[in-house]
Amino acid sequence: MEFRELDQSWKGKTFLFRYTTTHHYRVEIKHAENEITLQLRREKFPEPVIKSFESGLFSCWLENPWVLAVFEGGEIIAFIETSDESWNNRLRIVDLLVEESHRYQGIGKILISRAIEKAKKAGQRALVLETQSCNDPAIRFYRACGFKLIGLDANHYQNDDVERGEVRLEFGLML
Repeated sequence: MEFRELDQSWKGKTFLFRYTTTHHYRVEIKHAENEITLQLRREKFPEPVIKSFESGLFSCWLENPWVLAVFEGGEIIAFIETSDESWNNRLRIVDLLVEESHRYQGIGKILISRAIEKAKKAGQRALVLETQSCNDPAIRFYRACGFKLIGLDANHYQNDDVERGEVRLEFGLML
């Protein structure tokens, strides 16, 4: 395995992100006169769910993007992409991909540790990321890396995110 920073010549290169999940976090929001309560409860799906989406590198909205890729046999098997959030002094993990055949071997943890080093070196106060409430493998991984839930967006993807069980969850690691 070889770790290598990618440059802008990779801009627009797309990757397929795919995962299988058996659990999700059901989000319940209750509004009362003097309080709003949020509850996230881990629940099992009746059957495993397979999700996939495509994402490209070096999107134009990123601020000072940085990509560290892991190569094996000339092919990318994993990468992490980050973007500065200079307005609030945080580093955002935009994408983290480890190909299915290489998961659970510590590669993701190495990539997270490199992002932590980058953020600390830059004097940034936190490392943040988002994932979906139905991406249980990612949630378990980020929590194992020390990330904590810092917020959610109940209609980020569609107006019925809560009902569909796919709510945007924000996780953060204070540095």
